[in-house]
Amino acid sequence: MGGRSVSAHLRTALGLAVAGVPPLPLRAGKVPFGNCPACAKNVCGGRPNMKTPGPCVCPKPCHGWAAATTDPIVIDSPAWVRAWREAAGVAYHPGGAGLTVVDLDNRAAIAWARASLPATRTVPTTRGEHWLYRGAMQGANNVRPGVDIKSTMSYTRWLGPGTGTMTALPDVVRALTDKELPPARPASVTVPTPAGGGDCPHRTPTYLDRGIAMAEQQITDAREAVHATVYRTFLAVLSKHGRCGCLTETHTARLFTAAQAKGETVRHCTEAWTNALTTLGLTHG
Repeated sequence: MGGRSVSAHLRTALGLAVAGVPPLPLRAGKVPFGNCPACAKNVCGGRPNMKTPGPCVCPKPCHGWAAATTDPIVIDSPAWVRAWREAAGVAYHPGGAGLTVVDLDNRAAIAWARASLPATRTVPTTRGEHWLYRGAMQGANNVRPGVDIKSTMSYTRWLGPGTGTMTALPDVVRALTDKELPPARPASVTVPTPAGGGDCPHRTPTYLDRGIAMAEQQITDAREAVHATVYRTFLAVLSKHGRCGCLTETHTARLFTAAQAKGETVRHCTEAWTNALTTLGLTHG
């Protein structure tokens, strides 16, 4: 693409970042840039964004929606400028801005929305409309014919600010998916005990319970980079409590539930937990 397109994409992305909306470059076909070889299949542990520290320090816009950031230094960095040069447009992470987009893909879906949802800001798309609400929820596709939910852990194209007054995310939208907060299922992930056993350094159960409560609160308080926060929190818990065999399924269920309340899926929780175990050398040999 020419320099004019690169400049236009950069201006749009930087403007979104100033407004607190995390952008990312979008390739032709409305898809994010693929992971670089070092990040392929998330072997690096994931990189929610370069604004906060995490297990991956790749300077490229890897990891799809999780690459979205409001850091202007990252957006205008050489690696991102190269991506903007190839980009077909700008996308953003609605959940990272505390928003939910109801993506209506055809006339029938728009008619349903007008009859069923409270009025809010709308943005015209190629085939339909985006309805924007304040508040985040787990993104989901095909919640009904022609309707997708773009919010946490998803991305959507930036097509302009739209028209109308944005209203709060209604329960009727949240009810479109009963998978928003699936039950925690950490039983398949176990915390190994030290090979040789050993005394527990925690002295009282209260010490461990306080640590779990603090970890839950840290995840709950995350305002962005949730994936990185979950991984770092799991890593911290396992680093302190994972070698003596004190952690139980009840403890891991509490952590998974806190993570899922922020939009993480069971799969993402399990991956983060497993990556933390591997990093600390706590996996079974």
